[in-house]
Amino acid sequence: MKQISLNILFVFVVFIGYAQDSFVVENVKVFDGATIIESTSVKVENGIITEISKSIEVSDSTEVIDGKGKMLLPALSNAHVHIWAQQSLMEAAKAGVLNVMDMHGVETYQSAMRQLKDSTNYANYYVSGFAATAPEGHGTQFGFPVATLSKPEEAAKFIEDRVKANVDYIKIIVEPWKTTLDSETVAELIKEAHKADKITVVHVSRLDDAIDVISNNADGLVHIWWDKELEAEKLKELSDDKSFFVIPTLLTTLKAFESFGAQASKFLSKSQLLSEVKKMYDAGIPILAGTDPPNLGINYGTDLHKELELLSETGMPIVEVLKAGTSNVVTAFNLENTGFIKVGFSADLLLVEGDPTQDIKAIGNTNKVWKKGKLVKL
Repeated sequence: MKQISLNILFVFVVFIGYAQDSFVVENVKVFDGATIIESTSVKVENGIITEISKSIEVSDSTEVIDGKGKMLLPALSNAHVHIWAQQSLMEAAKAGVLNVMDMHGVETYQSAMRQLKDSTNYANYYVSGFAATAPEGHGTQFGFPVATLSKPEEAAKFIEDRVKANVDYIKIIVEPWKTTLDSETVAELIKEAHKADKITVVHVSRLDDAIDVISNNADGLVHIWWDKELEAEKLKELSDDKSFFVIPTLLTTLKAFESFGAQASKFLSKSQLLSEVKKMYDAGIPILAGTDPPNLGINYGTDLHKELELLSETGMPIVEVLKAGTSNVVTAFNLENTGFIKVGFSADLLLVEGDPTQDIKAIGNTNKVWKKGKLVKL
């Protein structure tokens, strides 16, 4: 009798587990990562999107969620963070941010936190390991030992060590307010990273450094420059000859300017920064949303919504703003099976009250978040 009871309990638990990640969201407006569908239904089974149609047959046992007055989007991605604790991955997930790209940290800590990737209530965690920087350069001041290099001949070993640490991509720092890497060393790092099939992203704050690293085939910039405006002719030359993306981190930059006080007048104004982003978008350069927490008190969750609001202020079409926080990130970093609402893709989804295409602030009206079809605890 006891064995029969245990078997019944097992079947009940399996059924509950199945029901949790099998459902239909009906009559909902959808942003699928590329376009807007005004009204449709989306079916999820066993954590996978299995059908997208105006009319989906459902059984009596299928959970049906009313999507009227709501919008369904791919889960958000933050293309620039620094994570130091598991709680930060939970904070991100609660805000619908299920992919985070760490841009410099302690490799042993990162390795441990990456083990949470299959846990429902934690964001997926991608890492650069130690960023490439010069001795006493930016990135060495945070109280933990950092691998550094000084010359091009050391680039191959630096990349080899990051590959051994199983990083997802390579981060390079060019920051002249401290000792920094020279152009030749950066070029060699990019070359060696590409030989190892790793994309490279570069921290910059000056336009000339941005132009230099893009000319040396960097795949992306993880900040926008602060010092001067990019001329149209140079932008056309770069966009015609090179393929790269930009993570402007507008929220971070504007908060940094606030902390500078009167010194901020030496740099671009907010309107100029927004204009630089719009110029890049108009030139066909992918724009990605990232916020650089915990710098300047920025959080790991809802502050990404503020970054999307700032991107909308640039004049980018609203669909492109939504791409910046979803599909552009997964495409740039080669993340598989997520970032889109497509049949066969993982059900990493965000359901919000209202319509972010009419008011981008609605992106923060979280109704439900699913990771691999399972509800994230909000």
